[in-house]
Amino acid sequence: MKYSFITIFLGLVIFSCGPTTSVDNPVKKEGFTKSDIIRMPVSANQEVDTTLVAKMEFENTTHEFGAVLEGAQVEHVFKFKNTGKIPLIITDSKTTCGCTVPNYPKDPIAPGESGEVSVKFNTAGKKKEQNKPVSLFANTYPARTIIYMKGFVQPNPQFQKAIEKQNQ
Repeated sequence: MKYSFITIFLGLVIFSCGPTTSVDNPVKKEGFTKSDIIRMPVSANQEVDTTLVAKMEFENTTHEFGAVLEGAQVEHVFKFKNTGKIPLIITDSKTTCGCTVPNYPKDPIAPGESGEVSVKFNTAGKKKEQNKPVSLFANTYPARTIIYMKGFVQPNPQFQKAIEKQNQ
């Protein structure tokens, strides 16, 4: 009885680990498949091929917000264009702290089309020179593009008093 249970179990494992059916790779209305869009331009034995990648071209990669009082909310919209030959897909963004929050398009940006990345920077608890990078990850080469929020945060005595009062 014990051996028949083991035999049945092993049979199920072997047959369940067989070849899987192919994954659907639907063609979008632009004529690109998923594998065309998410393509690695680097190979171990070939030169870098960037002809069929998306390209994110920003009007400006740095926003100088000047001098603001501590506690202010600074927001900027970075405009870009996909100058590549396939749809651009931004998959993720990273910042150095929770004070900087990016919002990027979740849908693909077709070749020749434009998009926007808005970035909000909360200056609460920040003082002096600030340089806040935002890393965007996409199907570009290289995969990471960095945009920056820069400026000077002046200490705000009223803001400090409010924080001290709240902490008591």
